[in-house]
Amino acid sequence: MSTAERPGPSAPADPGSSSEPSDLAVTQTPWALGRLRLRHRIVVGSMHTGLETRDDGGLALAQFYRERVDGGAHLVITGGLAVNDEGRGGADYAVLGDPSSDERFGVAVAAVHEAGGSISAQLFHAGRYALTDGLVDAAGEPAQSVAPSAVPWRGARGAVPIALDEPGILRTIADFGAAARRAEEIGFDAVEIMASEGYLVNQFCSPITNLRDDAWGGDALRRQRFAVAVVEAVRGAVSPGFPVSIRISGDDLMPGSSTPDEVDALALALLDAGIDGLSVGVGWHESRVPTVQGAVPHGVWVPLASRLADVVRGSAHPTVAVIASNRFTDLRDAEDVLARGVIDAVAMARPFLADPEIVAKSTAGRFDLVTTCIGCNQACIDRSIFGKEVSCLVNPRAGRELDFPLVRSRIAVRVAVVGAGPAGLAAALDLARRGNDVTVFEASPRLGGQFDLAASIPGKEDYAGPVQSWQAMLSSLGAAIVTGRRVSAADLVDYDHVVVATGVRPRELDVPGIDLPHVLSYERALREGVPAGTVALIGAGGIGVDTAGYLVESGHESARAMSFVTANDLPRSSAFLSSRPQRRDASRPHPVRRGSQVSIVSRSGKFGSGLGPTSRWVAVGRLRDAGVNFVEKVSYRRIRPGVLEVVAESGDVLEVPADTVIVCAGQESVEVLSAVLSAQGTPFTVIGGAWDARAVDAVRATSEGLEASRAVSP
Repeated sequence: MSTAERPGPSAPADPGSSSEPSDLAVTQTPWALGRLRLRHRIVVGSMHTGLETRDDGGLALAQFYRERVDGGAHLVITGGLAVNDEGRGGADYAVLGDPSSDERFGVAVAAVHEAGGSISAQLFHAGRYALTDGLVDAAGEPAQSVAPSAVPWRGARGAVPIALDEPGILRTIADFGAAARRAEEIGFDAVEIMASEGYLVNQFCSPITNLRDDAWGGDALRRQRFAVAVVEAVRGAVSPGFPVSIRISGDDLMPGSSTPDEVDALALALLDAGIDGLSVGVGWHESRVPTVQGAVPHGVWVPLASRLADVVRGSAHPTVAVIASNRFTDLRDAEDVLARGVIDAVAMARPFLADPEIVAKSTAGRFDLVTTCIGCNQACIDRSIFGKEVSCLVNPRAGRELDFPLVRSRIAVRVAVVGAGPAGLAAALDLARRGNDVTVFEASPRLGGQFDLAASIPGKEDYAGPVQSWQAMLSSLGAAIVTGRRVSAADLVDYDHVVVATGVRPRELDVPGIDLPHVLSYERALREGVPAGTVALIGAGGIGVDTAGYLVESGHESARAMSFVTANDLPRSSAFLSSRPQRRDASRPHPVRRGSQVSIVSRSGKFGSGLGPTSRWVAVGRLRDAGVNFVEKVSYRRIRPGVLEVVAESGDVLEVPADTVIVCAGQESVEVLSAVLSAQGTPFTVIGGAWDARAVDAVRATSEGLEASRAVSP
């Protein structure tokens, strides 16, 4: 049957229609943020999307929020909305009070309300974190960041912020109030003051960035005055009872910054100033302790929120709501926290990028259908810090909902997707969700491709989650999945279109001794394990760094959580959410060896090149902490039993101990179908690593999968 003769079904399949109720008993109970009554205890945490300044009348931002509320969210916290021009984090930050920005926010607020949700505007001032390159101030002069004191940070490219004088401080406080008033006028249901993560209000509270000796600094009491004054200004600017919350850092994770006692005292002062909610964040952007990366154990920061909740409950304002956040990816973990009766709500940000329906699916008991956030940061935080619009590796529609509306294909087609790595699965899922007849062919016994390998890496166990959910979604949508079979072009002749997503394989090297039995590809090493003894890894990009991590770190998150807690001097209770092998220990069991037995060898470039900027330093740092040997700027001479010979820049021959050599020198495309498909006249599209293995990453792969789906079946 030709494409034109096959009409599409009348409505999308409902994968959750036969679900059983979940066990999220506490999570699903209502709660209050001041006068605002909320249906459940999961909050869409603040995310800067880059859509806030898109010149489209607010339509993209509105659709982004609408899909989350349609998917079960109730309270949404916006990304940071600057209270004045100098408070912008960068050129893609909007300013409350700017007419064009306010118009966009009004459209977004209306969309949330139409979907039955509530929305809070986060009042934001970047302080010394403002990226002012290319910005101008109100007078048309090059913009400069401002701060309590003229203390730069290492990401400022040498720029030193201007220390606010008394009039500047008072003006900034008034700007917070004016922004809050404008937010209420626009229709926001609440405001949240951003006083965490090292931004301006946090900078005033810290002795690292506040070197003043006046009414606004000099001791802990005077350093907290700015934060209190901001709350008072906001409270005075909005109508009586309008909900006001504030987000503070439970711990700055910066040596020499505010002590826990000082943070607790700040919380008490903020309670007296009239807040309705206290959201607890952690860490500064320049902290050398990772806070949100995939390597950070799940829920490890809960004790910070619990400590501040104890402060609130013992105060004169015990009904103020306390919101925990950071490294939650599963509503069952939120339930564990909420069931203790200390925390009122849990904020989750990136998980709502990964799956806008995380609440609806979870509360329906369909945890198997939830696309898990993998904590990679590649399409979200890594883009945000460079002023790019945010999306999501495992959900390439995120931030592009208007460009790729989830509507039925005009005419359903019969499509074969060959290869079930990230690219193929992204294409197959979008095609199936829009009513097409989809068959997925995967030559190996397991779906996932490079994701299946990644789930072997300690700290990347969550990579198994999206693969499992995509498989469950495809099955529930009626797609056929064929594994363990390598198809030929003849098998595909009856399909209307073939999406070729056969991926990549390890690149082979031409080095004497490469064919010796103790030389393994990274794929074989991760699938079969590595014998005891010394190991040399050829190639120090992302694959090499990940494989080295596999060798020297435990495959069990609970063990790594305790190591993380000990290394960062955190309460032992911080590891409590990591004792869940049934959900997360997807890493294949393997012996852990001393770092001194492992050498990672590089010809050129940075160690970990190819990893995202917010994750690379964590991965490389973990190897250094483990004692791994870093050998750089060498050429490979030959491999012989027990030794990898390399030549240094000086010309000296070095012998790197290597009972096993693992080749991590990149990838090459696996693509043998296009020529024969073309010859037999079968329409096809090649995507992902099969199309181009150079600089391929999963963000590009899943995005190409989505785009191919729309090209194949509009």
